[in-house]
Amino acid sequence: MINVIGLGYIGLPTALMMASHGVEVIGTDYNKELVATLNAGKTTFKEDGLDDLFQDALKAGIKFTTEYQVTDVYIVSVPTPYDKFSKKVDACYVVAAVKDVMKVCPKGATVVIESTVSPGTIEKFVRPVIEENGFTIGVDINLVHAPERIIPGNMVYELLHNNRTIGADDKAIGEKIKELYASFCQGEIVVTDIKTAEMTKVVENTFRAVNIAFANELAKICRHDNMDVYEIIKICNMHPRVNILQPGPGVGGHCISVDPWFLVGDYPSLAKVIDESMKTNDGMPDFVLNRIYEIMKEKGMTDITRVGLYGLTYKENVDDMRESPTLQLLESQERHLATGLKVYDPFITKDVVANQYHSLDEFLDSVDFVVVMVKHDEIKKNMDKLKGKVVLDCHNICSFDEVYHI
Repeated sequence: MINVIGLGYIGLPTALMMASHGVEVIGTDYNKELVATLNAGKTTFKEDGLDDLFQDALKAGIKFTTEYQVTDVYIVSVPTPYDKFSKKVDACYVVAAVKDVMKVCPKGATVVIESTVSPGTIEKFVRPVIEENGFTIGVDINLVHAPERIIPGNMVYELLHNNRTIGADDKAIGEKIKELYASFCQGEIVVTDIKTAEMTKVVENTFRAVNIAFANELAKICRHDNMDVYEIIKICNMHPRVNILQPGPGVGGHCISVDPWFLVGDYPSLAKVIDESMKTNDGMPDFVLNRIYEIMKEKGMTDITRVGLYGLTYKENVDDMRESPTLQLLESQERHLATGLKVYDPFITKDVVANQYHSLDEFLDSVDFVVVMVKHDEIKKNMDKLKGKVVLDCHNICSFDEVYHI
């Protein structure tokens, strides 16, 4: 039996995938409301294919509880935020979960950390917790790191097809955990040491963050001299060894906007390019806010309440708002002692910010200026409804001529 600890955006799909592929699974989360919802037969967030996977897992006998279980394998999949001042990983949730596991786990059990952490985190924070509880790692308890590699919006497919990395002290233990993940994972699974596994996951997201920052910096340069950044990127990408990404209003989610800071925090004198890249990405919501004010001035608009932000999530076609550029922009506006921007997102059904709408038509009727912050399919299909309005298109998706860009 496997006890999956943490039933959020990563832990729940992982537990469901294992259960639906013949593994006996019990999912544990401290959130009583979340567990009650799952036990009532409902998923806790929207994700393509998740409901079907959930039904398959229920048929296979998956259970959900707030209690930690006595079992052979524990998969810890809890959040790992970063300290915004030190930029270092905050391992408190991982440490708390491992402490609770130590209270119930039998000798010989294997603890798998799926949460993304910076290199050395398991050595510094997790090993001491295990040893303080009287266990000898490698004798009484086995320790493994198997960082998740999925993204909201495509979780089910990526769980099945993405390659995986297993980090372990003992290769034989690593191979056993590899077999567990191979019960559903069709990608290549590499077994290595723990610190290498920690580093590879952080580096993957850092690579993407740095490349996004390059595109965002290009957008700023081109805006300064009134050049078309999208045309320039299109032409440059015709070169066989060039693949520039698209700029945007910022970077959100719990991976690309967070993980690279782990390296900045741990290696402040070395991670200079990473540091500047993250600052560039973090500065994009402010850049968009400034563009809004510039365009309002150009168009002679004075009423900020007639400006609307389309999209609250951090990316298209998901309901995940973690580190959302729109939320960052609203926070920035408040810091400047201003409010009034209207907001709408088809995936966010509860009120989470002021001036939030729950109907596209009502939202558009209430504004003269629309800022496309997220490229949901809905807005692509309703592009005609934007005609006649001032539009700041942060993703270059609008098909008509009279549109502003970042």
